Formats: sequence, C-alpha cells, structure tokens
Amino acid sequence: MTALASSSKTPLNPVYGYALLFGAIALLPALGVYPIFVMKVLCFALFACAFNLLVGFTGLLSFGHAAFLGTAAYGAGHALKVWGFSAPLGLVFGALAAGVVGLGIGLLAIKRTGIYFSMITLALSQMLYFFFLQASFTGGEDGLQSVPRGSFFGLDLGNDLTLFYVVLAIFIGAFWLIYRTVHSPFGQVLTSIRENEPRAISLGYDVDRFKLLAFVLSATLAGLAGATKTLVLGFATLTDAVWTTSGLVILMTLVGGMGTLVGPMVGALIIISLENKIGDLGKVLADLTGINWFNGLGESVSLVTGLIFIVCVLAFRRGVVGEAIALWDKARAKA
Repeated sequence: MTALASSSKTPLNPVYGYALLFGAIALLPALGVYPIFVMKVLCFALFACAFNLLVGFTGLLSFGHAAFLGTAAYGAGHALKVWGFSAPLGLVFGALAAGVVGLGIGLLAIKRTGIYFSMITLALSQMLYFFFLQASFTGGEDGLQSVPRGSFFGLDLGNDLTLFYVVLAIFIGAFWLIYRTVHSPFGQVLTSIRENEPRAISLGYDVDRFKLLAFVLSATLAGLAGATKTLVLGFATLTDAVWTTSGLVILMTLVGGMGTLVGPMVGALIIISLENKIGDLGKVLADLTGINWFNGLGESVSLVTGLIFIVCVLAFRRGVVGEAIALWDKARAKA
C-alpha cells in the first residue's frame, strides 16, 4: 500500500503536457480558428515568456521590454523590405539587434536593484522610442509598412497556413530554450539570485554577470517575438516600442502566472483575446441585458484590462496557472 501511494504521487513529466499543448495548438486552424489571430497570440506569448524569464526566474522587473520588441520589429522589417533578406536571416537579424540593445541597456541598469533598475530600463526604453519616432527608416508615425514575408527555407510564407506552422515551430524552439535554461545549473543560479541575492554572492557567484546574461537572453527572445510579429502582420509601428507595451507584457505575465512556464502563454491569450473580441462581447451583453453602455465596451479595453489586473492581484495573486498549480498540488497532497 505504501509503495502504491508513493507511486500515485510521482510527479508527472511536464514534457508530455507541453507536447499535448503544442499538438492542440497545431490543430487550431483545422478547427476553424483564424491563423493570423493564433500567430499574434504566439508572438505575444513568446514576448511574455521572455519577460517572465527575467522577472519570474531572476527577480528583475523591467519596465522597458518594449524596446527589444520594437528594435527587432523595425530591424527585421527593414532587413526584409529594404535589404532583401530572406525570412530566416531577417528574424535572426532582428533578434540579434534586440540582443545588442539589451546588452547596452543591461550594462547600464544591472548595477541597480529594485525600483531603480526598473526606472532605468523605462527611461532608456523611452529614449529609444523617441529615436524610432524621428528616424527615417522607421516611417515615423506611419510605421514601416508592406513588409514582405518571403520564404523560409523554400517554404512560401505567403500562405497563412504555412506561416502558421513556421511561427509555431519558432515558438516551440524558443520555449524549449527557456525550459532548458530554467532547468539548467545556470537557471538554478538565477533562481537563487531571485530568492536570496546576498547568499548567492556569499557562495562565490558573480551575480552581476549572471543577471546580465539573463537580461540579454530575455531581450534576444523578446526581439525574436517582435521580428516574428512583423513577419506575420507585415508592418512595424511605434506601438511595438511604446512604454504601454511594456506594461502590457507585465500584465500578461501577472495574469497568467509569474514564475511558471505556461502562465505567460495563458496571460497572452487572455489579454489578446480581450483586445480583439471585447467589442463582440459588449454587443452580446448589450443584447442580453438591454444596457446600451456595453456597446461601447470595445473602446474601453484599457478599463477592462485594468479591472482584470485588480481582480488578479486581489483574488489570484499567483495568476491563473499559478493558482491552478497550487490547487492541483493541494489535491495531490490530500490524495
């Protein structure tokens, strides 16, 4: 009986769960879900996962992660449209450009902690935003338009379905990299820095070097998300680099579950779905209740997301996935 009870509590291998999740995502177009919408969610999910690597597993709260999304979006778009790069080279160029910017910002910000670190990242991000606003290659307020998709190792990305599976493969590859990072000795050091930085220093770790490496890796992956987003949508705008986008990725991470691998994906799905479908939801509520105010709900996305943030902070401190994991662990402990 003891052996049976012990085996029943053996932790499940999460890799199988991730495989089922990605398999279900791959079937979404066949179920009639619009591929462009799913690809947009995947891009923001990668952005949120990259941010979560920094804040959830290292304990560094950046208010300027939109800088990396915007840098890669403009960099990849310019490389694809003006320089004629292929899609893989354009994506790599955008991600590397974001990584270089991340290195520069990280070197300036990593010596500070807490709110000082956050405010430095915000200030430098806003400086970059104003550079994009005035630079000629970005198109200013009009943005960089008509970015071609090209081909990906012989695959024509003009077909939405083909592009969908390429984007899904990119996301799976980046997610695997984050998973391996978190579960590596390097990831364990990052976790120790988050939990008790003075103790990590006392053990002989060069904490600043580890934090800088995590910052650059997070920036590069966020840049890959921005470059992929430009490839999917065909344009890059100032919205990619503005400070509100940094706030949006923080919201996605908190709603989904900070410090969990799947949480940012769920948070991205919730927030992007609200942005795209809240107008339709408002019309349905207006028809059901007869209250005309709901018809204007589509213009109040910020209000709704703010309310969700308040509810999440008050009732779901660990986020949707974090609370689900806590309930699952509690149920297994009682079994």
